[in-house]
Amino acid sequence: MEGNGYKIYDQTKAHFITATVIDWVDVFSRKAYRDIVIESLNFCIKNKGMILYGYVIMSNHIHLVVQSKEGKLSDLIRDFKKFTAKSILETIENEPESRRDWMLKRFEFACKSHSRNEKYQFWQYGNHPEEIYTEKFLWQKLDYIHLNPVRAGIVEKASHYLYSSASNYVNGNVLLKIEIAQNPVIDVLNPNAFANGLSW
Repeated sequence: MEGNGYKIYDQTKAHFITATVIDWVDVFSRKAYRDIVIESLNFCIKNKGMILYGYVIMSNHIHLVVQSKEGKLSDLIRDFKKFTAKSILETIENEPESRRDWMLKRFEFACKSHSRNEKYQFWQYGNHPEEIYTEKFLWQKLDYIHLNPVRAGIVEKASHYLYSSASNYVNGNVLLKIEIAQNPVIDVLNPNAFANGLSW
């Protein structure tokens, strides 16, 4: 069940999903943690029936456009978040990390009000799912995902950002193989973004 009125009603449909780190902690400013997400997505694609149309890993949250071949999207996202949380927390605890104590205290404090957590809570509850109901809406979400690093001032072009699927759609120089959506129709693109040089 999702909070704030958001819920996955049709488990077979593609959805736009957001997973946010507790307290917006900038965990993914470190490559090691971004790579865990990439490896986990790759595993889900190969072994768990995940169909991934687009993604971006920002410093404290990730966006996905994702679907389940088995019609079990909620279970798929739950398992993905559970595994990535466990792996990232183990890495924080065991690898060099200057922010270790501060981050673990945040994650420990966050779980105190939730009995289902044993020690730490890494991801915020809920995924703010939005069902992809048309091709136009799909491309609106993909454009939003891919322009995240541009809006954040990290890169000038979306395809220059390594940890997103923008390059899958542009030049094929990719970290992760995804399901390429059909070519966008021109009216769903942001003409202002292209006019200002905020292109893919």
